Amino acid sequence: MRAFGNRLTDIAEPLTGPFATAVQQIAHQFGVTIALGMFTPGDAGRVRNTLLVVGPDAIATSYHKIHLFDAFGFAESDTVTPGTSPTTVTIGGTEVGLAVCYDIRFPNLFVRLAEMGARIIIVPASWGAGQTDQEHDAKLDQWRLLVRARALDSTCFIVAVGQADPRTAPEHQGGTPGSAPTGIGHSTAVAPDGQVLCELGDAPEFRIIDIDPDRVDAVRASLPVLANRRI
Repeated sequence: MRAFGNRLTDIAEPLTGPFATAVQQIAHQFGVTIALGMFTPGDAGRVRNTLLVVGPDAIATSYHKIHLFDAFGFAESDTVTPGTSPTTVTIGGTEVGLAVCYDIRFPNLFVRLAEMGARIIIVPASWGAGQTDQEHDAKLDQWRLLVRARALDSTCFIVAVGQADPRTAPEHQGGTPGSAPTGIGHSTAVAPDGQVLCELGDAPEFRIIDIDPDRVDAVRASLPVLANRRI
């Protein structure tokens, strides 16, 4: 809806508003399930960083981002109300966990989603690139490491969709210069054994991948980290 670094309260809408309604119409028209980020009203003049999932039957699920990005000189909590509830949704008979961006640094959330039945966890992100090329490379290394680690922690497929680097498409740049996260791209899908199924580049790209949820059973049989947990 709008990049960080701009006013968010101006465009935040309830799930019954025109933005979410238009997404529902598109999902119904094309017979697909759509997951995307939006901003919904929060408390005390803030918004919620919300992941909307809507299928062709117009039944919508939403997740409010729990972990707020108060790091690297940026304070998401100044403008965003945190969520409180881990959330899963059934898509095509498969339980799918929901997470957003900074959530990926918190393994307990991903383990909890797996315990709730998730076999796939989707993670849209606007991963802050930093201010220098060195910071960009360091943040990309962290992104790659964290996506694979969360797959191994949860023995789930992780589908982590990163907002493209705005420097690759200047006409679409949003937000003001500064510490607001702008995205580095590198959308990545990882199997429950940590195998990278695909990784895109900095610029906008489109990729279709096939996921076999039954592969989760085989991985969990040979690597039962969830069953072996003691604390």
